[in-house]
Amino acid sequence: MTEPIRDVAHLSHVELLTPKPEESLFYFQEILGMEVSGESGGSVYLRGFGDYERSSVKLTAAGQAGVGHIALRMQSPEALERRAAALELAGMRGEWLDGDVGHGRAYSFHDPDGHRLELFYESERYQPPPELRPALKNQPQRFTGRGVAVRGLDHVNFLAVDPAENRVFAEQHLGLRLTEQIVLDNGIEAGVWLTSNQKSYEVVYTHDQTRTRGRLHHIAFLVDQREDVLRGADIFLEHGIVMESGPHKHAIQQTFFLYTWEPGGNRIEIASGGHLILDPDHEPVVWSQAERAKGQAWGMKTVASFHIKGTPPVPEEDVLLADAGH
Repeated sequence: MTEPIRDVAHLSHVELLTPKPEESLFYFQEILGMEVSGESGGSVYLRGFGDYERSSVKLTAAGQAGVGHIALRMQSPEALERRAAALELAGMRGEWLDGDVGHGRAYSFHDPDGHRLELFYESERYQPPPELRPALKNQPQRFTGRGVAVRGLDHVNFLAVDPAENRVFAEQHLGLRLTEQIVLDNGIEAGVWLTSNQKSYEVVYTHDQTRTRGRLHHIAFLVDQREDVLRGADIFLEHGIVMESGPHKHAIQQTFFLYTWEPGGNRIEIASGGHLILDPDHEPVVWSQAERAKGQAWGMKTVASFHIKGTPPVPEEDVLLADAGH
């Protein structure tokens, strides 16, 4: 049996692109309740009250919505070098970057679908200013209770032409572990849920029906309990934020969820619950096409846009939505 690769510690942050930077910033800072922890060029850095690192979102002004990159923190400097060397050996055309606000040098590369990923180790631990200093020393910052009050970044869901290809890549070259997947009757893997640690998932690849590479489905933020998701729905309603689906409970991974669209055009999930996987011999849970056709955990059918729309938007979405009767 091959020894598992344990070089990746966790999902660290996401660079989100927005054509409406001021409106998107208001969404993340005032509606989600995140704190601004830095600015550089055309980017603003934000964090949830439970994030130990300086930031978990890099919000960058751009011509269209989407994801610039995601970053994974490594277990050690040696782990960073090992993964970079393994990727080079596998023929990936990566490059070393000097770093960014809050972290040191990083190895940047693309997955098989064209999404940009970065690996790094050196990270700046967040030091709160006096007004955000917590009463408990084992908490990164004070809980402000502003807006939805998200605790931190939970996961990223990429759209991909071939989720299986990206799963194999992530398993073999990054050491991510498959926890759940959807396998259609024709054998195609329509969705794969991957993790680097005991969280049940951090990185997801789901099938892009437009067959466009490099797109984003959504990023998700964690809140403490279901009631926070419900309170979030009321807050989104008051601010005129479009809610696409939920609140409801997922069958896969069992999280309680609500999907919204931030003003820049990116889909954002607010989630609570889920579970840890402590079993080192955990076998991936496989969902069949018939099982997924039943809908979410309590029977709610998934809206058509959820399976089709992503960022950046493409014309093929309109055709597929029309065929679906929307």
